[in-house]
Amino acid sequence: MATAKPKSRKSPSRSPANHKAPFTLAIDVGGTGLKASVLDSVGRMVVDRVRVETPVGSTPDEIVTTLAGLVAPLPPSERVSVGFPGVVRKGVVRTAPNLKHPGWHGFNLTAALQKKLGKPVRVLNDADVQGLAVIKGDGVEVVITLGTGFGTALYLDGELAPHLELAHHPFRKGETYEEQLGNAARKGAGNKDWNKRVKRAVEQLEELTHFDHLYMGGGNARHVTFELPDNVTIVSNDAGITGGVHLWRIQPR
Repeated sequence: MATAKPKSRKSPSRSPANHKAPFTLAIDVGGTGLKASVLDSVGRMVVDRVRVETPVGSTPDEIVTTLAGLVAPLPPSERVSVGFPGVVRKGVVRTAPNLKHPGWHGFNLTAALQKKLGKPVRVLNDADVQGLAVIKGDGVEVVITLGTGFGTALYLDGELAPHLELAHHPFRKGETYEEQLGNAARKGAGNKDWNKRVKRAVEQLEELTHFDHLYMGGGNARHVTFELPDNVTIVSNDAGITGGVHLWRIQPR
């Protein structure tokens, strides 16, 4: 498989002097795009992110090779953080529904990337990583990601809870959150009906968790048009990358 050439807003360059180490290579594996940048010690990008289309259906080894090619032009870093669209336990992938290859089940992504990149690696669910960049650490906080699929993360006073795959639980009309709120559903139903579904999902998550605040991210958050309550905020899609620095401040899972 040929390694795709990354695209970025400008050529990646070395970190300027006002950014301090340690530097973290942050990778966001999505069902549509693979994205990466390098973060400084406080989580600021020191270079524009690079991106390629996700080769959905490829083997895990092929995607690892694609990621290595994607990050090759980026400035040096000491460690790697990865947000992955599925359940990950201690670096081993349990589920990856939107990558559509059976080889992901039981694949040790941490070990594969450490071998390929020659650096220590931590891997966590992508919604969990995004949330680390945006939560305030006060009370019950929920993060949802609206992208190819539907992701969730839950925190209590800044501590990440065990990952729950709420995306695959029943939501409405006999279908799951993912089936009703993923990108295919948005295109099929149209933005107006999709927004009604998202609004109901937020209400249902509040009934379930009694969250103090909910953060809404992912590429499709830009299509949300209904009026948000005071305890719901849309956050930057870049949080999926910038949360990578915080992955080194929590206990590995």
